[in-house]
Amino acid sequence: MSAGPRTALDVPHDHPAFAGHFPAFPVLPGALVLDQALEIILRERGIDVTRWQLASAKFLGAVRPGERLTVEHDAPRDGVVRFTVRCGERIVASGSLSAHAAHPAAEAGVAGGGNAGDAGGGG
Repeated sequence: MSAGPRTALDVPHDHPAFAGHFPAFPVLPGALVLDQALEIILRERGIDVTRWQLASAKFLGAVRPGERLTVEHDAPRDGVVRFTVRCGERIVASGSLSAHAAHPAAEAGVAGGGNAGDAGGGG
């Protein structure tokens, strides 16, 4: 991955997910790691989430309470944004987003102001 923006993210010791995941060995769920990474990418790249989909995601290591994560991502290239989440030098997650066109029916519903049942305008 080419050098792109890097954003630090501190994982709080008291994050609510640690209570049940897992009490004897608390680990931040991969879905939350992914959610935070995507939020950063979407904000920093100004990406419209309706035009992108998660193409791949790999969870490669555990994230523990109090650790600092770094989210790195590259510029969209060939319709793909690649990202890596690190804890120090250790990669804990990686993946990619791919551009896609919105479903034609969804675009028609938005452009048309709603679905066919709304065409009457009255109630």
